[in-house]
Amino acid sequence: MAALAGGWWELGGQSGTWGSLPSTPRSAPQCWEVRKHNSSEWCHFVRSNPDCRLEGGLLHHPQGGSCVSPPRLLPLAVTLYALWLLYLFIILGVTAEKFFCPNLSAISTNLKLSHNVAGVTFLAFGNGAPDVFSAVVAFSDPRTAGLAIGAVFGAGVFVTTVVAGGIALVKPFTAASRPFLRDVIFYMVAVFVTFMVLYFGRITLGEALGYLGLYVFYVFTVVLCTWIHRRQRREGLAPAGPWEPEMPTDAEEQESSGTNSGDYGEEYQPLLPSRETSLRILTTALSPLDYRKWRRKPWYWRLFKVFKVPVELVLLLTVPVVDPDKDDLNWKRPLNCLHILTSPLLCVLTLKSGTYGLYQIHGIFPVWGLVTLVGSVLAIITFVTTSNEEPPKYHCVFAFLGFLASAMWINAAATELVNILRTLGIIFQLSNTVLGLTLLAWGNSIGDTFSDLTMARQGYPRMAFSACFGGIIFNILVGVGLGCLLQMTSGQLVVKLQPHSLLVWILAGALGLSLVFSFVSVPAQCFQLGKAYGICLILYYLAFLCVALLTEFRVIRLSAI
Repeated sequence: MAALAGGWWELGGQSGTWGSLPSTPRSAPQCWEVRKHNSSEWCHFVRSNPDCRLEGGLLHHPQGGSCVSPPRLLPLAVTLYALWLLYLFIILGVTAEKFFCPNLSAISTNLKLSHNVAGVTFLAFGNGAPDVFSAVVAFSDPRTAGLAIGAVFGAGVFVTTVVAGGIALVKPFTAASRPFLRDVIFYMVAVFVTFMVLYFGRITLGEALGYLGLYVFYVFTVVLCTWIHRRQRREGLAPAGPWEPEMPTDAEEQESSGTNSGDYGEEYQPLLPSRETSLRILTTALSPLDYRKWRRKPWYWRLFKVFKVPVELVLLLTVPVVDPDKDDLNWKRPLNCLHILTSPLLCVLTLKSGTYGLYQIHGIFPVWGLVTLVGSVLAIITFVTTSNEEPPKYHCVFAFLGFLASAMWINAAATELVNILRTLGIIFQLSNTVLGLTLLAWGNSIGDTFSDLTMARQGYPRMAFSACFGGIIFNILVGVGLGCLLQMTSGQLVVKLQPHSLLVWILAGALGLSLVFSFVSVPAQCFQLGKAYGICLILYYLAFLCVALLTEFRVIRLSAI
């Protein structure tokens, strides 16, 4: 099973070659076999083996664990990797929550999209950004593609069992019947399509586009169903009914969502506006701490905030945030002018791990220098032609700039996350699939878990339950479809799969079975979901996890079935 660390994914075209992607000959040893050698040979093995080379990321982690630290300090290296892994999850969560999602909301507001369209497009993208970017990054290398399938399917099983079951345990409720049936049917279709793709062992260009097309059809269905129901309500043909998830009031949303990244002390603003200097505006906007709020919070909140402050400070320096709910749209002239320089510079230095940013034009002038020069000129022009009190008419452009910059941060963190997980798989001789369905799936789902359970405790269980099934449809369709589509070139229009692992089939079967169970049991209970339903789902996940781990450690074998 540990051989799966080499990946069950390969990219091939009509000629069946690997193309430009890194590959390891079938006769060459795979990187996880380093532990079979003497500890004195680890460094040479990792440096000479092509399978140990990682694409992107800040550091070369296999070399760091084998060459930099002696073998007796391997437990220390593993501990540092685990801490860095946890911090990467914090980076992903902060970036998505405070910067990526607000800018997506601003973009949808500027485009005048309805709440339903925005919810299944921009909001779904914002909530699923860590999952989708992790999947796209994992699919970019055939050796780590098992992480993507493990994470997408593993997160699906986790959310539809543990999170959905937890909601039923916390707050028994009546499920929204029509949205539930619609989302479960679409999700079962997506899982069935993926199962067939794994069975035939390939994804063609048409099938990859079909994933994205199925999501577009899902969005169209959501909009159409909402329009029909509203029309029936206006004509008096349908009651208000409980099928639509109730929405919290604006005051409740404000209280539950916390402070915005662009303003950490809005509730303490003076009643009478006063003119502030540009320097004071800059220092206030760059402060990630609200000292009055700090004094009211418990010690564990403060401790977690200390870890988040460096991330928030760097993000505030490089990512603009547009807030349509504020009178000034969160316009901070000195900081936004600085963003004109820092955001494009961030994009070129993080894209392909800085390959494009360090490229020298005609071997003389680097790309990052040109971006700095152009950005500085535009920042000066913007600063001179605008005022501190009123945002310019083109302020909405900063929402697109913030969306791009935060997406680059998420992509960089996801790349580093995938490399860390692959390194841990090499050290512990674990397959990428089991790492994806456990660590990566849990890490990417922890935010949704807390937010959905909190929403249920506050009295909105139907909304939280709908989010369990609606959000993961985006993750599987866009994550797999876009991840495969980006690996195809003009000469290679087929992505070949090699799911020679029982664990992959167990994972796909477990997700399909959990959906069938909910699809049958929820209507059988007349959509009245209580603690018995929640306990069954959680027990199902524990049983699935035991079977997956027993399969990984070869207690359960294909020959024994």
